[in-house]
Amino acid sequence: MNDTEQFTEDLAILEQLNLDYNHSDQASDAKRFSEFLAEDFIVQTPGVTRNREEYLEYIAKPRPFKDLALREVEIRILGDVALIHGRAAYTMIADGVEQEALYTDVYQKREGAWVCVSACAIAPGA
Repeated sequence: MNDTEQFTEDLAILEQLNLDYNHSDQASDAKRFSEFLAEDFIVQTPGVTRNREEYLEYIAKPRPFKDLALREVEIRILGDVALIHGRAAYTMIADGVEQEALYTDVYQKREGAWVCVSACAIAPGA
């Protein structure tokens, strides 16, 4: 496989992982998350840092929002590391207020597979 083909394949995989990440967040699908989060994964949201185990426990609980929709996504592949920058919109269940979040997810290609090693979200209500 040449470099262009590898880039195209990696980009398609990362695009799908980004969709899976966001869909799994909305659906409280900790099982799917467990398939692509690295063992040393760390996530930061306003005021909170969680490791992989803590995040999977958090995700398994019902989400406080609905109608999560991706608005912008930019994927940057930097060798065996990829950054996914995005903007998402969602509606808080408690009061119906629409919110927006910015996020950056960091993936690394380990043993031939992309895994999420870090995530950071600037997300009101998260």
